[in-house]
Amino acid sequence: MGQRFQPFTRLAAIILLVIGCLFVLRPFLAAILFACAIAISSWPLYLRLLERVKGRRWLAAIIMSVGLTLLIVVPLTLVTWNIADNASEFYDHVKGDLDTGSLSPPVWLKDIPVVGEIIDTYLRKLLGSREELVNTAKGMLEPARHFLLGSGMVLGSGVAQVSLAVFVSFFLYRDGQYIVVALSNALNKLIGAEQSLSVADTVSRTVRGVMYGLLGTALAQSVVAAIGFLIAGVPAVALLSVATFLFSLIPVGPPLIWGGAALWLFNEGSVAWGVFMLVWGVFLISGVDNVVKPLLISRGSSLPFILVLLGVMGGVLAFGFVGLFIGPTLLAVGLGLLRNWTGQPV
Repeated sequence: MGQRFQPFTRLAAIILLVIGCLFVLRPFLAAILFACAIAISSWPLYLRLLERVKGRRWLAAIIMSVGLTLLIVVPLTLVTWNIADNASEFYDHVKGDLDTGSLSPPVWLKDIPVVGEIIDTYLRKLLGSREELVNTAKGMLEPARHFLLGSGMVLGSGVAQVSLAVFVSFFLYRDGQYIVVALSNALNKLIGAEQSLSVADTVSRTVRGVMYGLLGTALAQSVVAAIGFLIAGVPAVALLSVATFLFSLIPVGPPLIWGGAALWLFNEGSVAWGVFMLVWGVFLISGVDNVVKPLLISRGSSLPFILVLLGVMGGVLAFGFVGLFIGPTLLAVGLGLLRNWTGQPV
């Protein structure tokens, strides 16, 4: 009787062990998954570097980690610090104008077609009545506080997760070959050698397709944004381009950058260039995100277009930032298993 239930006992022990490990790693799970996505997508580059350093895995891993730090962590940290510093300065400036009563609508507001006069009249009436201004400020204070706190937490946690992901990626590069062999053996025992190869190939192609799609789209958006900033005469083009690159990795990110540039142009009295920046941002910068990203991800991962969109959106809702990579990957694995099970393309 004991031998009869022994396999079930082992399975229960393994399940409990896996649950315990996941519970311990839960605070770092997002960063670990992101590190896995980075390592898988950049593995061909690591193998080439490994040949150049004559097989010294630790040296190749250090070089890759330092490169990731310079390419991802440092720009993200600089942009986060710059945004926080400018937001604090803007808040102090507005607060000072409110205290002295010198706050007034910008001159360019009246020049906006159709709605400019209406908005300018309303704002002047609002700013002229201190009681109405206080009531409006009270209604907007709490949502604004939550937005600022949430944005700060997202930026701070993003820097922390990316930094931890780069740290974890060093060990994935250094011991990646052993990890691949161990995972291959485990998959062979679970689902068989033939299916394990198919699943592993599906996962690697999907992760690389998603990463290449996201990074390719981010690069395209930053280049298009830089051209627009140069044409419109916006200062700090390099910083704004890096910010566009980073913010394009999150939903509705780039409009925060080119929208802010348009507001700056309006505030400087360049109404025509401000309108140009808005048109350039809506139709070109955001157009790249709406068209190029799904096409690149779908082509690289061989997923149907609708599953790419559902994977990206559902992944973000379920896992946050790293859900951009996890969502399509999980759907691709499920689709690959379904194809193997039915023996027919889906």
